[in-house]
Amino acid sequence: MTPIALTIAGSDSSGGAGIQADLKTFAALGVYGASAITALTAQNTEGVDAVLVVPPDFVARQIRVVARDLDVRAVKIGMLATGEIIEVVAEQLMALADVPVVLDPVMVAASGDVLLDEDAIDTLRTVLLPRATLITPNLPEAAKLLGRAEAKDEGEMRSQAEALRRLGAGAVLIKGGHAKGPEAVDILVDGEGELRLAAPRVETANTHGTGCTLSSAVAAELAKGASLREAVTRAKAYVTGALRQADELRIGKGRGPVHHFHAVWKR
Repeated sequence: MTPIALTIAGSDSSGGAGIQADLKTFAALGVYGASAITALTAQNTEGVDAVLVVPPDFVARQIRVVARDLDVRAVKIGMLATGEIIEVVAEQLMALADVPVVLDPVMVAASGDVLLDEDAIDTLRTVLLPRATLITPNLPEAAKLLGRAEAKDEGEMRSQAEALRRLGAGAVLIKGGHAKGPEAVDILVDGEGELRLAAPRVETANTHGTGCTLSSAVAAELAKGASLREAVTRAKAYVTGALRQADELRIGKGRGPVHHFHAVWKR
């Protein structure tokens, strides 16, 4: 069987993040990608110019039609924009009850543009987070979900990951890309305990779509049958490679994308 993953997220017109990054990641990792678009963004490497939210009932329809026909083996969720969309997505996931769900709680773009209504954060926390097999917040997102200050060290990262898991998520991968230091450290807290994932920090300005890419890489590996820890470890390695070769692309005038096809395209 061809492994299939479904991404539920917003569209990035510049192709570096969102639905486009997810589908590129799925393809690079040998997984067929389906999609349900929650919002259209007019953006480029310099920032988000405008957002057009898709009506919630049409978001639901996209998911329902895909799930009715395709043998979806994993779901990745990214930008959801509003509380109403969060609620319909959670409802539609009932038809995919046995499918692992990777939730990237997208709230703010790297440019600083808001991608989730402030009043929808509680809905995300209470309605969708408990449905997730794994959530993948960065440091600001974890802090926002918990109403705490941003973690400053690995001890605080562990504490916040554990607190998020107590809210109902099956597992939490808290990402340390926003931290400083020679290593980029992510910490996974799951039913088995804790797993520290570290890689040398890559010096590049081209990091657009890093979070989307990591979460979709985890979903792709889960769709292929990997365990959660295997999927997270492989996804970390994939994203590190995509960052190392990001400067080869030279896309746009601002913060360019990571290189999703770094292991596929010939130099």
